[in-house]
Amino acid sequence: MTERTFSIIKPDATRRNLTGAINAVIEGAGLRIVAQRRVKLTTEQAQKFYEVHAERPFYGELVEQMTAEPVVVQVLEGDNAVAAYREVMGATNPKDAADGTIRKSFALSIGENSVHGSDSQDNAKIEIAQFFTDDQIVG
Repeated sequence: MTERTFSIIKPDATRRNLTGAINAVIEGAGLRIVAQRRVKLTTEQAQKFYEVHAERPFYGELVEQMTAEPVVVQVLEGDNAVAAYREVMGATNPKDAADGTIRKSFALSIGENSVHGSDSQDNAKIEIAQFFTDDQIVG
């Protein structure tokens, strides 16, 4: 079933100019990039996006990290896009990620793991709507 998911190429990856390399992995996995733009998240945007983690000890560091440098926000489309992108991202800890995944190939650490992807179709819709309007998504 064709669906959409949300992706962020995080500051650790944009700082190292890896957007094109990560996009190549995404597209190589059969996902289409149907919307994409480079943005500098405000503190408020990052706090809202990661509010599910507000009570976690790493929340402040996460918000700080995500606002330090630009990110690339994306909408990906494909068959079972949420699951497909989570598979191509790899485990959160790059040491546990499978060979060929984005995190195995590019992540610096658990915290600087290069990409974010929606964990469910419901969250994908919420996350996409935070950054894109329908007319900005071209399938």
